[in-house]
Amino acid sequence: MKEQFVCTVCGFNMIGYHPRNCPFCGAPREKFLTAEECSRQYQVKESPVTSKVSQLMTFPRLGYEHAAYRIKTDKKFFWIDCPSCFDKGLEPADTITFTHHHFLGASNQYQEYFQCRVQINQLDGKHALASNYNFNHTFNGDFTDMEINAYHIDGHTPGFTIYIYDHALFICDYVFSKGKSIRFNPYGPQLETRNNAQRIWKIAESNNIHVVCGYQNFENYSEWRDRFYELLQT
Repeated sequence: MKEQFVCTVCGFNMIGYHPRNCPFCGAPREKFLTAEECSRQYQVKESPVTSKVSQLMTFPRLGYEHAAYRIKTDKKFFWIDCPSCFDKGLEPADTITFTHHHFLGASNQYQEYFQCRVQINQLDGKHALASNYNFNHTFNGDFTDMEINAYHIDGHTPGFTIYIYDHALFICDYVFSKGKSIRFNPYGPQLETRNNAQRIWKIAESNNIHVVCGYQNFENYSEWRDRFYELLQT
């Protein structure tokens, strides 16, 4: 295994090199832990969302790392996104599939440990932040796998992809939603992010969504949709 460092400010994993600053958030190397140190000091906790979906969050919170989600289909286990901390105590995944390239976590370690498939939209797989990760598969456009529906949205990143399964919408950090507050992710092309959010609205409204799984929390769809609709009108 190559040397690997984890930024405690944002959770970004640096594979095979030890930079002066985190390539994602710019934090100095004093804020880094080795992957081994990270695994000793942190663990990944699982919280139920639905009968077939659970949230994976690093504990204690590893900076502003976003949540990952574990899906149980009839035949396989999928993760949508990946924790930044490598925790051998987690149940195996068959596939790790990403919303976008910003938080790829410790997917390279889980890939080797579980011998699982790791995939991302090909547009995001080309980004420099993803260059040290090994993807078994890159996809293009929308697709369905084991009743998990994936929709290529673009916007926040060129390959940004949302997922729907078991009445849950996995939107990650396309928007930041907490309490009564909701706003578009301010990083990335704002016009494209706002315009392509209209497709998210149409997809969500055409499916029987009960819960929205965001970058740090999950919440009732009926409450989230009202705030999201208002955001689209601003």
